[in-house]
Amino acid sequence: MTIVVLDGYTLNPGDNPWEALTRLGTLQVYDRTPAELIVPRARAAQIVLTNKTVLTAATLAQLPTVRFIGVLATGYNVVDVAAARARGIPVSNVPEYGTDSVAQHVFALLLELCHHVGAHDAAVKAGEWTGSPDFCFWRSSPIELAGLTMGIVGFGRIGRRVGELAHAFGMRVLAANRSHREPPPYQPFAWAEVAEVCAQADVLTLHCPLTAENAQFVNRELLATMKPTAFFINTARGGLVDEAALAAALNAGGLAGAAVDVVSVEPMRPDTPLLTARHCIITPHIAWASLAARRRLMAETVRNVEAFLAGRPVNVVN
Repeated sequence: MTIVVLDGYTLNPGDNPWEALTRLGTLQVYDRTPAELIVPRARAAQIVLTNKTVLTAATLAQLPTVRFIGVLATGYNVVDVAAARARGIPVSNVPEYGTDSVAQHVFALLLELCHHVGAHDAAVKAGEWTGSPDFCFWRSSPIELAGLTMGIVGFGRIGRRVGELAHAFGMRVLAANRSHREPPPYQPFAWAEVAEVCAQADVLTLHCPLTAENAQFVNRELLATMKPTAFFINTARGGLVDEAALAAALNAGGLAGAAVDVVSVEPMRPDTPLLTARHCIITPHIAWASLAARRRLMAETVRNVEAFLAGRPVNVVN
């Protein structure tokens, strides 16, 4: 059994070994695979693992030996799952590995928006404290989260964890979700429609999947309904946001700030409007990337492959 990993670097840049997969077949790992090399590299494979390398219907048609595709992530839009299904190829993802890491990153971004820790550290090291006539100074007044409303769009595993952390900070939690499953045990909490969540939120954070129906739903009209004192956070998918509209809102003072870990095209293009927007923090899609999360992702990927080899594939998305 030949197993080919098309883009393994992000999962294992040197600290997360592939050893468990080597026991399941002949393993070939490529750090990165450009589109023109997918077929040459995977032509003889029975199992193909991909993170962000796109497997289109046309590509799959040129890979007659492939019997299983594993996505090294939760999102699986990089694979044409309908084409894979038509060819009898199960596609499995890893639905839960980064919940705690992503939720923690949300609050890393939020606390930076509230306290501007990096800017104050730079100011101190530039001599502004040693030369200050007062015992303290601040570039911007810190913002206390207790009593504010955390609006969460998408209340799955990550959204629920973010809600728990928001509650721990003393925030009211308002959530929008397709289904209103068992509400969390803490209060204050309420379900609401997306429009109401956005209008009431002091902090709006996205944790929903990207679909054809919600692409760029964070647009000029929705942003206009938000409080000018509100913060916007996106660690879900960049395609949920009209980035030009978000940049315009920030530059016009329609929002107090934004922090994004994802953008619509990754790696980010140099002309992405958020790069020059006011009060906008950008991190390079790293919310998921703690070593603890990547180790869980590796372990679950191995289990997905083992289940397929045993004839009982799990986490199948098609």
